[in-house]
Amino acid sequence: MTETFGSYVHEAHGSVHSGDGPQYNFYYAAEARLREQASRRPRAVAREDREQFATRFVPPRGMQLARDRLDERNTVLIDGLPGSGRRTAAIMLLHDLSDTRGSLHELPDTSDDTAASPLDVRDISVGDRLLLDLSETGEARYLAIQNVLSDFRDSLVRRGAHLAVVLPHHLGYLLQGELKRLTVEIGRPSAQRVLVRHLRHEGIEPSQSDLGGSDLLNYLTQAPLREVAGLADRIRRCREVSPADRGFSHWLAESLVGQQDQRSRVAADLSARPDGRHRALLLSLALFHGAAPGAVLQGANALLRVLSHPPDPTPRLDRADLYAELSDIGAETRADGRVRFRIAGYDRAVRDHFWTFLPDIRRQLRDWFDMCLTDPSLLRYGRKEAVARFAAQSLRTARPEDLSWLAHRWTSSKAPARLDLDAAQLLACGLDDERYGRFFRQQIYDWSTSTETSYGLRRVLVPVCSTTTARSHPDQALVRLHHLARRTNGVVGVDARRALLDLARSDDRLYRRMLDRLGAGIAQGQWVEDLALFLELADPVRLVAHRSVRESLIACWSGVLRHPVESWAAALARWLTASEGVRHRELVLRVLAAACDTDVRISGRLYHGALLWQYADPNASRAETVSLLLRKINTAQGIESHPLAV
Repeated sequence: MTETFGSYVHEAHGSVHSGDGPQYNFYYAAEARLREQASRRPRAVAREDREQFATRFVPPRGMQLARDRLDERNTVLIDGLPGSGRRTAAIMLLHDLSDTRGSLHELPDTSDDTAASPLDVRDISVGDRLLLDLSETGEARYLAIQNVLSDFRDSLVRRGAHLAVVLPHHLGYLLQGELKRLTVEIGRPSAQRVLVRHLRHEGIEPSQSDLGGSDLLNYLTQAPLREVAGLADRIRRCREVSPADRGFSHWLAESLVGQQDQRSRVAADLSARPDGRHRALLLSLALFHGAAPGAVLQGANALLRVLSHPPDPTPRLDRADLYAELSDIGAETRADGRVRFRIAGYDRAVRDHFWTFLPDIRRQLRDWFDMCLTDPSLLRYGRKEAVARFAAQSLRTARPEDLSWLAHRWTSSKAPARLDLDAAQLLACGLDDERYGRFFRQQIYDWSTSTETSYGLRRVLVPVCSTTTARSHPDQALVRLHHLARRTNGVVGVDARRALLDLARSDDRLYRRMLDRLGAGIAQGQWVEDLALFLELADPVRLVAHRSVRESLIACWSGVLRHPVESWAAALARWLTASEGVRHRELVLRVLAAACDTDVRISGRLYHGALLWQYADPNASRAETVSLLLRKINTAQGIESHPLAV
């Protein structure tokens, strides 16, 4: 055998750079856009997000009871109305527990690489703090999880782990009787207290009178808690750009602009003006709010074409110009040359109206948006905002498939590479959605394991998994990146392997899981890429005192040693060098020797590789290390070592 563990350029999507020098790096551009989007919705269990939650968290009613239940039973089921902060409360319950052992992570919500139980006890390590978010799950999965939860909890108790489950409030009638004693219903905390806590964290101290206005009180009564946090952030940003003589009342008033519900006004305006061109211009501006006048016009004309609207037979010069048409829909062109509605919040209300009350044209709206973003002349600025607006409407109206369809289309072999960033953002929006995040995690798994997935889509999936999925579901990100690393060559394959290794190294639990996956993959012998991944990932001393880690290392080395010495000699040298230290020598050499088992041929290869390392820098320490390795090999073979073997 003469193969090496590397990669080659198999297929290109966009430009491929194969040498030194500057190049446009899509991976880092996508990562930056996705990180910016993620910062606006901190729902993850990552430590940095949890610490941010903790400084702003207002305990809801029932929090102490939930804490007591978790302490006593190692499990608590959190129920409550949507928008009451159930997920945040569950995360904070786990965050407040001791973190001296184990880690805090969210359990996978898809059955990756297995058709086993919906809850896998292998996801539990000693002292773990586990989150299971079922808030948007369906009936079948909810019942399946309840059926296995008792056995799962037994494993939790044995390993000193804890579990917080966010229940689906809409499926309360399906909760089994024996689980009700673990359930605690939380109440929505005071929205005003939540706002004040967020503001104080930013160094803003409003008085009680500042918070007594009717506009603010009406807003706080209706807004979900995550939007209350968003209001605090807008107040902070307004303070930063306002003149020094302006105070809190001004910051608040500016931040509430656009939050008023304009849907009734939009419905009335549309009833008064039923003509298609007027409506097309209205929706075009609503979706591309802040675009140039020409882009709004192009968007409106494209919408009329998609809907097969008959053209206006009136000669062009007999019709109103664009300035008059924009004024007619309540819009104006600002000093920066961008068009916006005069009434704040009107654009969102227009989008809500069209997607809600014209459900029969939602597929055509998807096709229209595709046409607009594909046209390089239409939207040069504001693409991020337009993508976010379209994604929000598709998800709100239960059409997640529109986002996956567009992402697939924008990354096909015929699509321009400039659409990749937009495709990545669409998928990230879907992954962040409370209702449809699981849909997109499953879709991305299916894409990552399919041989028919385009090179361009793989290119997009790498930063989506490493940046967005990894924040909330690192285990599932690891699985998807592993499949992409196995199946993808060229520049994208390199990015996939780098992202996978970075994620696996970031956490001891993920490191153990990756070694376990590599051990199973190498034993199957299907993926030569697993050999290269192991040689680059495996640290000879990291967690080597854990038996399960040693077992995975032995399984991996057993497969590696069956290949030519030159393919693994450099890695062996690192391991032998690490074993020169007395602290880890015994365990490191035991792993290497055990990998040979009783195979004389493999033992000979290992010993030959060790001798090459010894002769590269002859000294007493290396000679002693090789001698000890030989004795362990002989012991594993059942051969009594001779004291002069080396």
